[in-house]
This record gives sequence, structure tokens and C-alpha cells, in this order.
Amino acid sequence: MQTVTNEIRNFLANSSGIRKMFEAGIELRKKYGNGNVYDFSLGNPDLSPPPEVGTALEKIAVRSKEPFSIGYMPNAGYPALREKLGELLTAEQGVKVPASSVVVTCGAAGGINVFFRAVLSAGDEVITPSPYFVEYGFYAGNFGGRLVPVKSVDFTFELDMDAIGAAVNEKTRAIILNSPHNPTGQIYTRSQLQTLAKIVCDAESRYGRAIYIVADEPYRFLNFDDADIPSVFEYFPHSVVIGSFSKSLSLAGERIGYLAANPAMEGIGELMNGLILCNRILGFVNAPAVAQQILLECAGAQVDLNIYRARRAAMAEVLTDAGIRFTMPKGAFYFFPQSPVPDDRVFIDALVKERVLAVPGSAFGGPGYFRMAFCVDEKVIRAAAPGIRRAVEAVRQ
Repeated sequence: MQTVTNEIRNFLANSSGIRKMFEAGIELRKKYGNGNVYDFSLGNPDLSPPPEVGTALEKIAVRSKEPFSIGYMPNAGYPALREKLGELLTAEQGVKVPASSVVVTCGAAGGINVFFRAVLSAGDEVITPSPYFVEYGFYAGNFGGRLVPVKSVDFTFELDMDAIGAAVNEKTRAIILNSPHNPTGQIYTRSQLQTLAKIVCDAESRYGRAIYIVADEPYRFLNFDDADIPSVFEYFPHSVVIGSFSKSLSLAGERIGYLAANPAMEGIGELMNGLILCNRILGFVNAPAVAQQILLECAGAQVDLNIYRARRAAMAEVLTDAGIRFTMPKGAFYFFPQSPVPDDRVFIDALVKERVLAVPGSAFGGPGYFRMAFCVDEKVIRAAAPGIRRAVEAVRQ
């Protein structure tokens, strides 16, 4: 007897490469012990939250004795938190973002799903540069949309403007820009956004419908070289910024984020009402009360960026010594190097034999590459070096 739909059955049969590596790690740890497995598969930040989070939790514990202290709130989030997030986003985006343009969401993933529920109709297409975060396809598909990956420039992973322009058509409803980018660490430049803005503006005029730019920005603070990260609000009238505090505050398990719409957008009132409604009817209802109260106390804090800088340098050294080619990531906490052999899965298998876990690039729509997350202790990165070298030697033989 069939228990799930054919679509879900197909998804299960082709489950995420990230999850497969996660499961392989469990088995390797059972066999060899935690200290003898070098896991770079999952972007799960290992740093403790900054001290401000602990202080906030202490205050919340005291307030929890009061009636309704962790009760229902407006579906868009606490008004005071929306105000605070508006101020933070104003400083970050360089555009005045009022509280009325912000919805507090269950992480960035929740925000993307809420947005797609509000704007996608069956058959609509969502463009994303490839390689890409694989869940985007599920998020679009949840509401009848179809993800259209567009290959980025080889090795540098800059946007291929000609390819994006060719992909835009009358069905295009949104373009996802993830910058700093997972899995490549690329940061899209101001000139790239200007070129893309012209493509989008021309297409909107030609097809008579809005094409939304969805800026997925949970890694914005992970900007290692102080690069300019331009705001999509400056270039795209129909744009939203979606982010979370999973990385900046090491609160991945709290599922707390936001969705902010361009305040200059025509019809923003209707859009915001639709987003707030979708936040409720999708079952999120509102973001967790405790997580929202944490942000009220310390949304402006963050973990030490220099720790990730040092880890990036260590990973670059290990990969270089192993003879692996890569483009230095400008942001996020991933490397996306070129596989030493064309079939990235062959190299991943060689790494597993050395108890080193990475994710094949084909899992992100980027065959011939692989992803390594450096949100692990620097000692783990350096301890993995001999195994990585042996894996390279094995596949090259």
C-alpha cells in the first residue's frame, strides 16, 4: 500500500547529498570514534552564541512567570521586534525600512516559503543561479512553481547575465539571489546587479507582470574581506530581503528570521497583508516567542567573524597543499573546489574512505565540484589534511 505521493517518493529516492553525508558520518563515528571523523558536510555553526544570548535567556526566564509572557502575539511578530529589525535593516540595506515592511518568520526557509505561497501560481518559474541551495526547488514546487537553474560562470561562479536573460520569459515570477552564496561563497557585485536590473526591468515591461528579486541573505555578516554587498532594494522595485540569525547568533535550531519587502514597491500594503496571512495559514502562525524575545535583547550582536576568517585561511592552505583548485570564498562558510576528477561523486567516495565528509557538487547542480563547510574547529580542518591528500592521490592514480 502506497503511503506517500509519487512526488514525495521520488524526492526520497533522490534525497539530499548533504543528508546522505550526514548519515554516513553517523556510521563512521560509531566505527572510528568522534575524534577520527572529519565532517565538513553540514553548515551547522559550532560556535557558541555570543554572551548577549545567555543574558537574554536569563531575562526571559524571569519574565516567564508573568501571564502571557510566552503567549500568542500578532502573526507578523512582536511590534517592538519588527521596529528593531526595521532599524537594523535600514542600516544594513541603506534604505529606510519601516516596521510595517517586516515580517518575523520561522527562519529564512520559512520566509521563502511564505513569500512563494503569496506570489506563485501554478506554472510560474523561479530562476536561480547554479550551483544553488537544493531546497529552493522544493520551496518553489510546494506552491506549483518550477525552479529554473541557470549555470553560473565556471570556477568563479559569477552571474552569467546572458544565460539569465535567455531564461527569463512570460512565466518568470521570481529570481533568487543568494549572496554571500551557498555553496560557492561568491558575493555579487554592484555592477552585476545593475546589469540584472536592466534585464528584469525590460522583461517586466515586455510581459506586463512583476518579477520579484528574492535576496536570500542568512550569510550577509560572513563577509571576510569587507566587500560591498549592495542592497537589492536600490535596484529592484519588486524585491524582498530574507534572512535569519542562524549563523550570526549561532541560533540555527531556533528557526528565527525575517522577511522585509522593498518599502518603495507599488502595492506593498497588499503584499504585506498577504505575507502575514500566509505566515498563519501555512501553519507557522508566528515565529517562536522565545526566539523573538532573544532578538529583542540582542539582534545586533554576532559571533566573532575572525574565527571564521582563520578557518577559511586554514582550509585554503589544506586544499592548496593537496593540489586542489578553488576560488577563494568571499563570504559564507563554504569552499566549492574543483574535483580532482570529473566525477565529483568518485572523489567524495575516496574522501569517505579517509573518514573525510564533504558533499558532491552535483547535489547543488554543480557537477565536477564539491562543497566543504568550514564551520568546524580549525584543529579538525588541519587534522583532515593527510586524508584529503591521500584521497586526491587515490583518484588521480
